[in-house]
Amino acid sequence: MKYNVLADTGVLVSELCLGAMTFGGKGYWEAIGRQTQDEVNQLVKASVEAGINFIDTANVYSFGLSEQLLGESLKQTGISRNNLFIATKVRGRMAEGVNQLGLSRYHVMQSVEESLQRLQMDHIDLLYVHGVDYATSVEQIVHTLHDLVQSGKVRYVGVCNWPAWMVMKAIGIANKQGWHSFVAMQYFYAAANRDAEHDLIPLAVDQNLGFMPWSPLAGGFLSGKFSREKSNTGGGSRRDTFDFPVIDKEKAYDIIDVLNRIGEGYSVSAAEVALAWVRQQKGVTSTIIGAKTPEQLKSNIHSTTFQLTDADLKELDEVSKPPKVYPGWMVERQMADRFPKAE
Repeated sequence: MKYNVLADTGVLVSELCLGAMTFGGKGYWEAIGRQTQDEVNQLVKASVEAGINFIDTANVYSFGLSEQLLGESLKQTGISRNNLFIATKVRGRMAEGVNQLGLSRYHVMQSVEESLQRLQMDHIDLLYVHGVDYATSVEQIVHTLHDLVQSGKVRYVGVCNWPAWMVMKAIGIANKQGWHSFVAMQYFYAAANRDAEHDLIPLAVDQNLGFMPWSPLAGGFLSGKFSREKSNTGGGSRRDTFDFPVIDKEKAYDIIDVLNRIGEGYSVSAAEVALAWVRQQKGVTSTIIGAKTPEQLKSNIHSTTFQLTDADLKELDEVSKPPKVYPGWMVERQMADRFPKAE
């Protein structure tokens, strides 16, 4: 397992991050996964033994049950909290009431206290804001996150699912005020959807932020269960009942054909090739993986044992290349003659 530095923090995180969205399966989260405590213990233990030191959850995953199972797993397995980097998130509704959601100081502070109780921890290593809340000003949000870091209950803060302009606005406010700022970005990124390359990954690279792709297998669509020849449902995939995140499925079938062909050369699955592709992309710090079974986890971890060649990467780039969006294509056109070519 390789370790990468998270932004400029000096903290080393594993190139794979164990995602805990499958823990619990309460309510509509059942479509994602239904891990019991014993199963969670097994997955967490196997991940740590493989070198993973980064675990990601969220308060809304199974409405708090994911955090609870994760916290209890460390206690039951005897894994040292001090050897792990734990991330969770805040924004979603966790209780009835008009103020029990969003990114107000009221809700964020309350949610952090509740997350700490469920995790059985005295601090959160990385707290992400889990989406946009236009009812709360960006300045209010950044100020609240700064105060949480100052309090010691949160070590670092990150952002998930915000548009690039809003992330940059928050960074600008933090810099101007001398407040703690984002060190990490968590966004959907997979060979089947490369929208993050337009603005988000360039922002992460420019501002030296850690970039953590979620759903690198595009909600299981690149797992190897799907092809034009097989049933659309995939059989046993979470997309059977939870068709998310959004992808162009016809284009994804072409990508799967290439993943399978490349995988044959390495004697690995299409899923492992898809994970290797994400891991080798510019700006990526740690790829978030999820698993319903120990076998899936083992396969996901195995994706770090080989490197795709330049030829492999080029072939996948060509079949998955996203269309240029404005102003990207205009910038490319205008920069074409910016530097003189050697005679």
